[in-house]
Amino acid sequence: GGARQPLREHDGGGARRVRAVPAPGVHAPAHDAARSAAHGHGHAAVVRPEAVPQQHARRFQRPREQRPVHACERAARERREAQHEKRQLEARPRHLESLVTFASRAWRRPVTDSEARGLLDFYRQLRDQGTLSHEDAVRDVVVSILVSPHFCYRVDSADMADENHRLTAHSLANRLSYFLWSSMPDDRLVQLASSGALHRQSVLLSEVKRMLQDDRSRALAVEFGGHWLDFRQFQLHVGVDRSKFTQFTDSLRESMFQEPVYFMADLIRRDGSIHDFLEADHTFVDANLAAHYQVPYSSDEADVDGWLRLDQADRWGRGGILPMAVFLTRQSPGLRTSPVKRGYWVIRQVLGEKIPAPPTEVPDLPEDETELGDLTLREVLSRHRAIKSCAACHDRFDFAGLVFEGYGPIGERRTKDLGGKAIEDHTVFDDGSSGYGLEGLRNYLRERRRDQFEDTLCRKLLAYSLGRTLLLSDEPTIIRMKEVMRARDYRFSSLVETIVTSPQFLNKRKPEVVVQNDK
Repeated sequence: GGARQPLREHDGGGARRVRAVPAPGVHAPAHDAARSAAHGHGHAAVVRPEAVPQQHARRFQRPREQRPVHACERAARERREAQHEKRQLEARPRHLESLVTFASRAWRRPVTDSEARGLLDFYRQLRDQGTLSHEDAVRDVVVSILVSPHFCYRVDSADMADENHRLTAHSLANRLSYFLWSSMPDDRLVQLASSGALHRQSVLLSEVKRMLQDDRSRALAVEFGGHWLDFRQFQLHVGVDRSKFTQFTDSLRESMFQEPVYFMADLIRRDGSIHDFLEADHTFVDANLAAHYQVPYSSDEADVDGWLRLDQADRWGRGGILPMAVFLTRQSPGLRTSPVKRGYWVIRQVLGEKIPAPPTEVPDLPEDETELGDLTLREVLSRHRAIKSCAACHDRFDFAGLVFEGYGPIGERRTKDLGGKAIEDHTVFDDGSSGYGLEGLRNYLRERRRDQFEDTLCRKLLAYSLGRTLLLSDEPTIIRMKEVMRARDYRFSSLVETIVTSPQFLNKRKPEVVVQNDK
Protein backbone atom coordinates (compact mmCIF):
# COMPACT_ATOMS: atom_id res chain seq x y z
CA GLY A 1 0.00 0.00 0.00
CA GLY A 2 2.90 2.37 -0.71
CA ALA A 3 5.13 1.08 2.14
CA ARG A 4 8.60 -0.33 1.40
CA GLN A 5 9.04 -4.13 1.65
CA PRO A 6 12.56 -5.42 2.44
CA LEU A 7 13.90 -8.32 0.33
CA ARG A 8 15.89 -10.81 2.39
CA GLU A 9 18.90 -12.66 0.94
CA HIS A 10 21.63 -14.90 2.36
CA ASP A 11 25.25 -14.53 1.37
CA GLY A 12 27.61 -17.43 1.09
CA GLY A 13 28.71 -17.13 4.73
CA GLY A 14 25.17 -17.52 6.06
CA ALA A 15 24.78 -13.83 6.97
CA ARG A 16 21.39 -12.37 6.22
CA ARG A 17 21.38 -9.38 3.97
CA VAL A 18 18.42 -7.09 3.52
CA ARG A 19 17.91 -5.03 0.44
CA ALA A 20 15.49 -2.20 1.13
CA VAL A 21 13.26 -1.59 -1.86
CA PRO A 22 11.02 1.50 -1.62
CA ALA A 23 7.71 1.70 -3.40
CA PRO A 24 7.80 3.88 -6.51
CA GLY A 25 7.58 7.56 -5.71
CA VAL A 26 7.57 7.01 -1.95
CA HIS A 27 10.26 8.48 0.28
CA ALA A 28 11.38 5.71 2.59
CA PRO A 29 13.49 6.39 5.70
CA ALA A 30 14.60 2.76 5.92
CA HIS A 31 15.74 2.84 2.31
CA ASP A 32 17.76 5.99 2.99
CA ALA A 33 19.40 4.31 5.94
CA ALA A 34 20.25 1.27 3.81
CA ARG A 35 21.65 3.42 1.04
CA SER A 36 23.85 5.44 3.36
CA ALA A 37 25.21 2.24 4.90
CA ALA A 38 26.08 0.72 1.52
CA HIS A 39 29.70 0.71 0.27
CA GLY A 40 28.74 2.12 -3.08
CA HIS A 41 25.82 2.97 -5.28
CA GLY A 42 24.03 -0.05 -6.74
CA HIS A 43 25.34 -2.43 -4.08
CA ALA A 44 23.02 -4.27 -1.72
CA ALA A 45 23.50 -3.13 1.88
CA VAL A 46 23.65 -5.22 5.00
CA VAL A 47 21.23 -3.40 7.28
CA ARG A 48 21.52 -4.18 10.94
CA PRO A 49 18.44 -3.64 13.08
CA GLU A 50 20.21 -1.05 15.22
CA ALA A 51 20.87 1.00 12.08
CA VAL A 52 17.15 1.24 11.29
CA PRO A 53 14.78 3.76 12.92
CA GLN A 54 12.87 2.33 15.85
CA GLN A 55 9.50 2.50 14.09
CA HIS A 56 10.83 0.17 11.36
CA ALA A 57 12.87 -2.18 13.55
CA ARG A 58 10.06 -4.71 13.91
CA ARG A 59 10.34 -5.47 10.19
CA PHE A 60 13.65 -7.19 10.83
CA GLN A 61 12.37 -9.35 13.68
CA ARG A 62 11.17 -12.87 13.21
CA PRO A 63 7.40 -13.10 13.70
CA ARG A 64 6.46 -14.23 17.22
CA GLU A 65 4.80 -17.41 16.02
CA GLN A 66 7.98 -18.38 14.15
CA ARG A 67 10.32 -17.98 17.12
CA PRO A 68 11.01 -21.19 19.04
CA VAL A 69 9.52 -21.28 22.55
CA HIS A 70 12.31 -22.11 24.94
CA ALA A 71 11.67 -24.20 28.01
CA CYS A 72 12.36 -21.26 30.32
CA GLU A 73 9.72 -19.14 28.57
CA ARG A 74 7.21 -21.99 28.79
CA ALA A 75 7.88 -22.41 32.50
CA ALA A 76 7.53 -18.67 33.13
CA ARG A 77 4.24 -18.61 31.31
CA GLU A 78 2.95 -21.57 33.32
CA ARG A 79 3.99 -19.85 36.54
CA ARG A 80 2.09 -16.69 35.54
CA GLU A 81 -1.01 -18.70 34.72
CA ALA A 82 -0.79 -20.56 38.02
CA GLN A 83 -0.40 -17.29 39.94
CA HIS A 84 -3.38 -15.80 38.09
CA GLU A 85 -5.53 -18.81 38.91
CA LYS A 86 -4.42 -18.66 42.54
CA ARG A 87 -5.35 -14.98 42.77
CA GLN A 88 -8.75 -15.73 41.26
CA LEU A 89 -9.41 -18.45 43.81
CA GLU A 90 -8.32 -16.17 46.65
CA ALA A 91 -10.58 -13.38 45.33
CA ARG A 92 -13.75 -15.45 45.17
CA PRO A 93 -14.73 -14.93 48.83
CA ARG A 94 -14.40 -11.17 48.26
CA HIS A 95 -16.54 -11.47 45.14
CA LEU A 96 -19.28 -13.08 47.22
CA GLU A 97 -18.99 -10.35 49.85
CA SER A 98 -19.30 -7.77 47.07
CA LEU A 99 -22.50 -9.44 45.90
CA VAL A 100 -24.07 -8.81 49.30
CA THR A 101 -22.79 -5.22 49.29
CA PHE A 102 -24.18 -4.72 45.78
CA ALA A 103 -27.57 -6.05 46.89
CA SER A 104 -27.65 -3.54 49.75
CA ARG A 105 -26.92 -0.73 47.33
CA ALA A 106 -29.39 -1.94 44.70
CA TRP A 107 -32.16 -2.46 47.25
CA ARG A 108 -31.30 0.85 48.95
CA ARG A 109 -31.14 -0.69 52.42
CA PRO A 110 -29.05 -3.24 54.34
CA VAL A 111 -29.94 -6.79 53.36
CA THR A 112 -31.07 -9.06 56.14
CA ASP A 113 -29.04 -12.10 57.18
CA SER A 114 -31.57 -14.43 55.60
CA GLU A 115 -31.46 -12.47 52.32
CA ALA A 116 -27.67 -12.61 52.28
CA ARG A 117 -27.74 -16.35 52.90
CA GLY A 118 -30.28 -16.76 50.12
CA LEU A 119 -28.00 -15.00 47.62
CA LEU A 120 -24.98 -17.07 48.59
CA ASP A 121 -27.00 -20.28 48.57
CA PHE A 122 -28.18 -19.44 45.08
CA TYR A 123 -24.56 -18.98 43.97
CA ARG A 124 -23.51 -22.32 45.47
CA GLN A 125 -26.48 -24.05 43.88
CA LEU A 126 -25.44 -22.75 40.48
CA ARG A 127 -21.86 -23.88 41.05
CA ASP A 128 -22.84 -27.31 42.39
CA GLN A 129 -24.74 -28.03 39.22
CA GLY A 130 -21.36 -28.06 37.53
CA THR A 131 -22.44 -26.24 34.40
CA LEU A 132 -21.54 -22.65 35.32
CA SER A 133 -18.17 -21.06 35.95
CA HIS A 134 -17.58 -18.76 38.90
CA GLU A 135 -18.02 -15.69 36.70
CA ASP A 136 -21.27 -16.97 35.18
CA ALA A 137 -22.69 -17.88 38.59
CA VAL A 138 -21.88 -14.42 39.93
CA ARG A 139 -23.53 -12.90 36.86
CA ASP A 140 -26.72 -14.88 37.49
CA VAL A 141 -26.83 -13.74 41.11
CA VAL A 142 -26.48 -10.11 39.97
CA VAL A 143 -29.41 -10.65 37.61
CA SER A 144 -31.51 -12.06 40.46
CA ILE A 145 -30.76 -8.93 42.50
CA LEU A 146 -31.82 -6.62 39.66
CA VAL A 147 -35.10 -8.41 38.94
CA SER A 148 -36.10 -8.36 42.60
CA PRO A 149 -39.10 -6.16 43.53
CA HIS A 150 -36.80 -4.53 46.09
CA PHE A 151 -34.83 -3.04 43.19
CA CYS A 152 -37.67 -2.36 40.76
CA TYR A 153 -39.99 -0.76 43.32
CA ARG A 154 -39.69 1.43 46.37
CA VAL A 155 -40.78 -0.67 49.30
CA ASP A 156 -41.37 1.39 52.44
CA SER A 157 -40.52 -0.55 55.59
CA ALA A 158 -41.87 0.55 58.94
CA ASP A 159 -41.42 -0.34 62.57
CA MET A 160 -44.64 -2.28 63.06
CA ALA A 161 -44.12 -2.24 66.82
CA ASP A 162 -44.36 1.55 66.77
CA GLU A 163 -47.86 2.88 67.34
CA ASN A 164 -47.62 5.22 64.33
CA HIS A 165 -45.76 2.74 62.10
CA ARG A 166 -42.74 5.03 61.81
CA LEU A 167 -40.61 4.45 58.72
CA THR A 168 -37.24 2.82 59.20
CA ALA A 169 -34.29 5.19 58.78
CA HIS A 170 -33.37 3.76 55.38
CA SER A 171 -36.97 3.97 54.15
CA LEU A 172 -37.05 7.59 55.27
CA ALA A 173 -33.80 8.26 53.38
CA ASN A 174 -35.32 6.69 50.28
CA ARG A 175 -38.55 8.66 50.52
CA LEU A 176 -36.64 11.91 51.00
CA SER A 177 -34.18 11.24 48.17
CA TYR A 178 -36.82 10.23 45.63
CA PHE A 179 -38.93 13.22 46.62
CA LEU A 180 -36.20 15.82 46.06
CA TRP A 181 -33.80 14.10 43.65
CA SER A 182 -35.87 11.39 41.95
CA SER A 183 -32.96 9.07 42.66
CA MET A 184 -31.45 6.82 45.31
CA PRO A 185 -29.88 8.26 48.47
CA ASP A 186 -26.26 9.38 48.30
CA ASP A 187 -23.56 8.15 50.69
CA ARG A 188 -24.24 10.90 53.25
CA LEU A 189 -27.92 10.02 53.53
CA VAL A 190 -27.09 6.31 53.80
CA GLN A 191 -24.59 7.01 56.58
CA LEU A 192 -27.09 9.13 58.53
CA ALA A 193 -29.72 6.43 58.09
CA SER A 194 -27.33 3.69 59.24
CA SER A 195 -26.45 5.67 62.36
CA GLY A 196 -30.12 6.43 63.10
CA ALA A 197 -29.42 10.19 63.13
CA LEU A 198 -31.77 10.89 60.22
CA HIS A 199 -34.79 10.53 62.49
CA ARG A 200 -33.70 13.60 64.45
CA GLN A 201 -35.63 16.60 63.13
CA SER A 202 -32.62 18.94 63.17
CA VAL A 203 -30.60 16.49 61.07
CA LEU A 204 -33.52 15.89 58.73
CA LEU A 205 -34.04 19.62 58.11
CA SER A 206 -30.32 20.12 57.59
CA GLU A 207 -30.38 17.43 54.91
CA VAL A 208 -33.39 19.05 53.24
CA LYS A 209 -31.48 22.31 52.97
CA ARG A 210 -28.42 20.55 51.56
CA MET A 211 -30.42 18.57 49.03
CA LEU A 212 -32.44 21.54 47.77
CA GLN A 213 -29.24 23.48 47.07
CA ASP A 214 -27.66 20.51 45.32
CA ASP A 215 -27.75 20.41 41.51
CA ARG A 216 -29.65 17.13 41.73
CA SER A 217 -32.72 19.05 42.93
CA ARG A 218 -33.19 19.86 39.24
CA ALA A 219 -35.00 16.52 39.09
CA LEU A 220 -37.74 18.04 41.26
CA ALA A 221 -38.27 20.71 38.60
CA VAL A 222 -38.42 18.09 35.84
CA GLU A 223 -40.62 15.52 37.54
CA PHE A 224 -42.83 17.53 39.88
CA GLY A 225 -42.96 20.66 37.74
CA GLY A 226 -43.43 18.60 34.57
CA HIS A 227 -46.45 16.74 35.92
CA TRP A 228 -48.01 19.66 37.79
CA LEU A 229 -47.81 22.01 34.79
CA ASP A 230 -48.28 19.25 32.19
CA PHE A 231 -45.12 19.64 30.11
CA ARG A 232 -43.26 16.45 31.08
CA GLN A 233 -43.82 14.82 27.66
CA PHE A 234 -43.28 17.95 25.56
CA GLN A 235 -40.01 16.61 24.16
CA LEU A 236 -42.19 14.20 22.17
CA HIS A 237 -44.68 16.87 21.06
CA VAL A 238 -45.60 16.56 17.37
CA GLY A 239 -48.66 18.83 17.28
CA VAL A 240 -46.97 21.63 15.32
CA ASP A 241 -47.30 21.83 11.53
CA ARG A 242 -43.63 22.22 10.61
CA SER A 243 -44.41 23.03 7.01
CA LYS A 244 -46.17 26.16 8.29
CA PHE A 245 -43.82 26.87 11.22
CA THR A 246 -40.41 25.97 9.84
CA GLN A 247 -38.66 27.60 12.79
CA PHE A 248 -40.06 24.90 15.10
CA THR A 249 -37.07 22.55 15.03
CA ASP A 250 -36.19 19.75 17.41
CA SER A 251 -33.61 21.97 19.08
CA LEU A 252 -36.17 24.75 19.62
CA ARG A 253 -38.61 22.22 21.05
CA GLU A 254 -35.92 21.06 23.49
CA SER A 255 -35.19 24.66 24.49
CA MET A 256 -38.89 25.25 25.12
CA PHE A 257 -38.95 22.20 27.38
CA GLN A 258 -35.88 23.34 29.32
CA GLU A 259 -37.14 26.89 30.04
CA PRO A 260 -39.53 25.98 32.90
CA VAL A 261 -36.97 23.47 34.20
CA TYR A 262 -34.28 26.15 34.47
CA PHE A 263 -36.77 28.59 35.97
CA MET A 264 -37.99 26.22 38.66
CA ALA A 265 -34.55 24.76 39.41
CA ASP A 266 -33.29 28.30 40.02
CA LEU A 267 -36.26 29.10 42.25
CA ILE A 268 -35.62 25.95 44.31
CA ARG A 269 -31.88 26.52 44.75
CA ARG A 270 -32.17 30.20 45.71
CA ASP A 271 -35.26 29.45 47.81
CA GLY A 272 -37.40 32.02 46.05
CA SER A 273 -41.03 32.93 46.65
CA ILE A 274 -43.64 30.61 45.20
CA HIS A 275 -45.37 33.66 43.73
CA ASP A 276 -42.46 34.04 41.33
CA PHE A 277 -44.09 31.29 39.32
CA LEU A 278 -46.78 33.74 38.20
CA GLU A 279 -45.38 37.17 38.96
CA ALA A 280 -41.64 37.06 38.20
CA ASP A 281 -40.24 39.52 35.66
CA HIS A 282 -37.43 37.18 34.60
CA THR A 283 -37.02 33.93 32.70
CA PHE A 284 -34.20 31.82 31.25
CA VAL A 285 -33.22 31.52 27.59
CA ASP A 286 -30.58 29.92 25.42
CA ALA A 287 -29.60 31.03 21.91
CA ASN A 288 -32.50 29.16 20.28
CA LEU A 289 -35.14 30.54 22.62
CA ALA A 290 -33.67 34.06 22.58
CA ALA A 291 -33.97 34.14 18.79
CA HIS A 292 -37.53 32.82 19.00
CA TYR A 293 -38.46 35.41 21.64
CA GLN A 294 -36.44 38.15 19.86
CA VAL A 295 -34.66 39.10 23.07
CA PRO A 296 -30.98 40.00 23.71
CA TYR A 297 -28.53 37.13 24.22
CA SER A 298 -24.83 37.04 25.03
CA SER A 299 -22.89 33.79 25.03
CA ASP A 300 -20.30 35.43 27.31
CA GLU A 301 -22.92 35.73 30.05
CA ALA A 302 -24.39 32.24 29.54
CA ASP A 303 -23.51 29.17 31.60
CA VAL A 304 -21.62 26.19 30.20
CA ASP A 305 -24.83 24.86 28.65
CA GLY A 306 -25.60 28.17 26.97
CA TRP A 307 -28.39 29.37 29.28
CA LEU A 308 -28.68 32.76 30.96
CA ARG A 309 -31.18 34.61 33.11
CA LEU A 310 -33.14 37.31 31.27
CA ASP A 311 -34.16 40.07 33.68
CA GLN A 312 -36.87 42.64 32.98
CA ALA A 313 -38.37 40.08 30.63
CA ASP A 314 -41.75 41.80 30.78
CA ARG A 315 -40.33 44.29 28.24
CA TRP A 316 -40.65 41.45 25.71
CA GLY A 317 -43.88 39.98 27.08
CA ARG A 318 -42.09 37.28 29.12
CA GLY A 319 -41.44 36.48 32.75
CA GLY A 320 -42.73 33.69 35.00
CA ILE A 321 -44.37 30.55 33.68
CA LEU A 322 -47.51 31.98 32.07
CA PRO A 323 -46.03 33.25 28.74
CA MET A 324 -43.51 30.42 28.29
CA ALA A 325 -43.57 28.99 24.79
CA VAL A 326 -43.77 25.42 26.04
CA PHE A 327 -47.22 26.01 27.54
CA LEU A 328 -48.53 28.20 24.74
CA THR A 329 -47.41 25.64 22.12
CA ARG A 330 -48.63 22.66 24.12
CA GLN A 331 -52.12 24.23 24.33
CA SER A 332 -52.42 25.03 20.62
CA PRO A 333 -53.90 22.69 17.99
CA GLY A 334 -51.17 23.38 15.43
CA LEU A 335 -52.45 25.91 12.89
CA ARG A 336 -54.11 28.38 15.23
CA THR A 337 -54.16 29.44 18.84
CA SER A 338 -56.68 28.04 21.31
CA PRO A 339 -57.99 30.41 23.98
CA VAL A 340 -60.05 27.46 25.22
CA LYS A 341 -57.08 25.16 25.83
CA ARG A 342 -54.86 27.92 27.14
CA GLY A 343 -57.52 29.17 29.52
CA TYR A 344 -58.32 25.64 30.62
CA TRP A 345 -54.61 25.05 31.39
CA VAL A 346 -54.49 28.15 33.61
CA ILE A 347 -57.65 27.27 35.54
CA ARG A 348 -57.13 23.49 35.68
CA GLN A 349 -53.35 23.04 36.06
CA VAL A 350 -52.23 26.27 37.70
CA LEU A 351 -55.27 26.94 39.90
CA GLY A 352 -56.44 23.34 40.37
CA GLU A 353 -60.11 23.74 39.54
CA LYS A 354 -61.98 20.61 38.51
CA ILE A 355 -63.88 21.16 35.28
CA PRO A 356 -66.05 18.45 33.70
CA ALA A 357 -65.30 17.08 30.26
CA PRO A 358 -67.13 18.74 27.35
CA PRO A 359 -70.30 17.11 26.00
CA THR A 360 -69.86 14.86 22.99
CA GLU A 361 -72.11 16.88 20.69
CA VAL A 362 -70.00 20.05 20.88
CA PRO A 363 -69.16 21.31 17.33
CA ASP A 364 -65.49 21.56 16.42
CA LEU A 365 -63.81 24.87 15.72
CA PRO A 366 -61.85 25.38 12.46
CA GLU A 367 -58.35 23.91 12.71
CA ASP A 368 -56.71 26.78 10.80
CA GLU A 369 -57.01 30.48 11.58
CA THR A 370 -56.97 31.23 7.86
CA GLU A 371 -60.29 29.34 7.54
CA LEU A 372 -62.19 31.62 9.92
CA GLY A 373 -63.31 33.95 7.11
CA ASP A 374 -64.31 37.42 8.22
CA LEU A 375 -64.61 36.35 11.86
CA THR A 376 -61.88 36.41 14.48
CA LEU A 377 -61.35 33.48 16.79
CA ARG A 378 -62.74 35.58 19.61
CA GLU A 379 -65.99 36.06 17.69
CA VAL A 380 -66.24 32.37 16.87
CA LEU A 381 -65.83 31.52 20.56
CA SER A 382 -68.46 34.09 21.49
CA ARG A 383 -70.98 32.30 19.26
CA HIS A 384 -69.88 29.00 20.77
CA ARG A 385 -70.56 30.26 24.29
CA ALA A 386 -74.04 31.27 23.19
CA ILE A 387 -74.90 27.58 23.33
CA LYS A 388 -76.24 27.13 26.84
CA SER A 389 -74.68 23.71 27.42
CA CYS A 390 -71.27 25.11 26.47
CA ALA A 391 -71.41 28.41 28.33
CA ALA A 392 -71.51 26.77 31.77
CA CYS A 393 -67.92 25.59 31.39
CA HIS A 394 -66.46 28.05 28.90
CA ASP A 395 -67.38 31.01 31.08
CA ARG A 396 -65.07 29.54 33.70
CA PHE A 397 -61.87 29.56 31.63
CA ASP A 398 -62.14 31.21 28.19
CA PHE A 399 -61.40 34.61 29.72
CA ALA A 400 -57.99 33.35 30.89
CA GLY A 401 -57.06 32.17 27.41
CA LEU A 402 -58.11 35.23 25.42
CA VAL A 403 -55.33 37.30 27.01
CA PHE A 404 -52.77 35.14 25.17
CA GLU A 405 -53.95 36.09 21.68
CA GLY A 406 -50.83 38.22 21.38
CA TYR A 407 -48.89 34.94 21.22
CA GLY A 408 -49.05 32.71 18.16
CA PRO A 409 -49.44 28.92 17.93
CA ILE A 410 -45.79 28.31 18.94
CA GLY A 411 -45.63 31.09 21.53
CA GLU A 412 -44.21 33.77 19.24
CA ARG A 413 -45.26 37.40 19.77
CA ARG A 414 -47.62 38.72 17.12
CA THR A 415 -49.90 41.64 16.32
CA LYS A 416 -51.98 39.88 13.62
CA ASP A 417 -53.43 36.39 13.46
CA LEU A 418 -52.69 33.95 10.65
CA GLY A 419 -55.68 35.31 8.73
CA GLY A 420 -54.16 38.79 8.72
CA LYS A 421 -56.63 40.28 11.21
CA ALA A 422 -55.41 42.38 14.14
CA ILE A 423 -55.36 40.48 17.39
CA GLU A 424 -57.29 41.58 20.47
CA ASP A 425 -56.14 40.48 23.92
CA HIS A 426 -58.81 42.23 26.00
CA THR A 427 -60.88 40.05 28.33
CA VAL A 428 -63.60 40.29 30.95
CA PHE A 429 -62.80 38.14 33.96
CA ASP A 430 -65.34 36.02 35.79
CA ASP A 431 -65.67 38.61 38.57
CA GLY A 432 -66.73 41.33 36.09
CA SER A 433 -63.37 43.12 36.02
CA SER A 434 -61.47 43.47 32.76
CA GLY A 435 -57.87 43.57 31.63
CA TYR A 436 -55.50 43.36 28.71
CA GLY A 437 -52.93 40.74 27.90
CA LEU A 438 -50.48 39.07 30.24
CA GLU A 439 -50.36 41.95 32.71
CA GLY A 440 -54.14 41.97 33.04
CA LEU A 441 -54.16 38.23 33.84
CA ARG A 442 -51.34 38.63 36.37
CA ASN A 443 -53.22 41.37 38.18
CA TYR A 444 -56.39 39.28 38.25
CA LEU A 445 -54.60 36.21 39.63
CA ARG A 446 -52.74 38.27 42.23
CA GLU A 447 -55.85 40.10 43.46
CA ARG A 448 -58.52 37.41 43.07
CA ARG A 449 -56.92 33.98 42.94
CA ARG A 450 -53.70 34.11 44.98
CA ASP A 451 -55.04 31.95 47.83
CA GLN A 452 -56.29 29.39 45.34
CA PHE A 453 -52.87 29.17 43.70
CA GLU A 454 -51.19 28.68 47.08
CA ASP A 455 -53.63 25.94 48.03
CA THR A 456 -53.15 24.14 44.71
CA LEU A 457 -49.36 24.19 44.93
CA CYS A 458 -49.45 22.84 48.50
CA ARG A 459 -51.74 19.98 47.51
CA LYS A 460 -49.81 19.09 44.37
CA LEU A 461 -46.47 19.05 46.19
CA LEU A 462 -47.76 16.98 49.11
CA ALA A 463 -49.36 14.42 46.79
CA TYR A 464 -46.14 14.18 44.78
CA SER A 465 -44.01 13.66 47.88
CA LEU A 466 -46.25 10.87 49.18
CA GLY A 467 -46.80 9.23 45.82
CA ARG A 468 -50.57 8.99 46.28
CA THR A 469 -53.77 10.96 46.05
CA LEU A 470 -54.67 13.07 49.05
CA LEU A 471 -57.16 12.06 51.71
CA LEU A 472 -59.33 13.96 54.12
CA SER A 473 -56.82 13.13 56.86
CA ASP A 474 -54.20 15.16 54.97
CA GLU A 475 -56.08 18.45 55.46
CA PRO A 476 -54.29 19.40 58.73
CA THR A 477 -50.96 19.14 56.92
CA ILE A 478 -52.24 21.33 54.07
CA ILE A 479 -53.34 23.95 56.59
CA ARG A 480 -49.99 23.75 58.35
CA MET A 481 -48.10 24.16 55.05
CA LYS A 482 -49.95 27.37 54.25
CA GLU A 483 -49.42 28.78 57.75
CA VAL A 484 -45.68 28.14 57.72
CA MET A 485 -45.33 29.38 54.14
CA ARG A 486 -46.99 32.72 54.92
CA ALA A 487 -44.93 33.13 58.08
CA ARG A 488 -41.73 32.56 56.07
CA ASP A 489 -42.40 34.96 53.22
CA TYR A 490 -43.70 32.23 50.87
CA ARG A 491 -40.28 30.55 50.50
CA PHE A 492 -40.36 27.28 48.61
CA SER A 493 -38.29 25.51 51.25
CA SER A 494 -41.01 26.15 53.86
CA LEU A 495 -43.35 23.84 51.95
CA VAL A 496 -40.75 21.08 51.69
CA GLU A 497 -39.75 21.29 55.35
CA THR A 498 -43.35 21.14 56.51
CA ILE A 499 -43.94 18.08 54.35
CA VAL A 500 -40.88 16.08 55.46
CA THR A 501 -41.64 16.67 59.14
CA SER A 502 -45.31 15.75 58.79
CA PRO A 503 -46.76 12.47 60.11
CA GLN A 504 -47.76 11.52 56.57
CA PHE A 505 -44.14 11.65 55.41
CA LEU A 506 -42.49 10.12 58.48
CA ASN A 507 -44.90 7.23 58.93
CA LYS A 508 -46.33 4.46 56.84
CA ARG A 509 -50.08 4.41 56.44
CA LYS A 510 -51.71 1.76 58.54
CA PRO A 511 -53.65 -0.86 56.61
CA GLU A 512 -57.33 -0.08 56.47
CA VAL A 513 -59.57 -2.27 58.59
CA VAL A 514 -62.47 -3.73 56.67
CA VAL A 515 -65.54 -4.23 58.81
CA GLN A 516 -67.75 -7.03 57.58
CA ASN A 517 -71.46 -7.05 58.21
CA ASP A 518 -72.60 -10.56 59.16
CA LYS A 519 -76.21 -9.77 58.46
